[in-house]
Amino acid sequence: MSQPTDDAQAAHKRFAAECNNRSWALSTQARTPAQDREMLDAAHASAWHWDKIGTDLHRMRATMLLAEVHALLGQGATALAYAQEMRAYFLGRHDTPDWELAFAHAIDAHAAAIGGKPQEHRAAYGEAAAALAAIADPKDRAIVAATFDHVPVP
Repeated sequence: MSQPTDDAQAAHKRFAAECNNRSWALSTQARTPAQDREMLDAAHASAWHWDKIGTDLHRMRATMLLAEVHALLGQGATALAYAQEMRAYFLGRHDTPDWELAFAHAIDAHAAAIGGKPQEHRAAYGEAAAALAAIADPKDRAIVAATFDHVPVP
């Protein structure tokens, strides 16, 4: 398979970021069924584009988004699968920023809740709450809190 041209790489990057941002924006608001579909489509499109030109970090951030979107839509099995993959990546690194660690725990808790894993849900929820409180930057904390607010309380 050939490498994408510079123009194709720029297009992939642009579309990956645009779809990512749109899906995250939809994930934190009340949505119509059409917006649910748009959120899901945008998350998968972002993951596809990052897969073409991104780093492992880009791909795992896209996987994190997929876990959250599938959890929001009640798709427990796929949410759990995506969450397991991104959790192993982010929790297995020593350089994961505080905000990203909190996101990983929050989304893992959400997937566990939707996927019918009450013990995992409870544990991840506690880790998410602690990680959220430990975020140094108030703006970063507010961004993660918008996602954590959608996680069912155990």
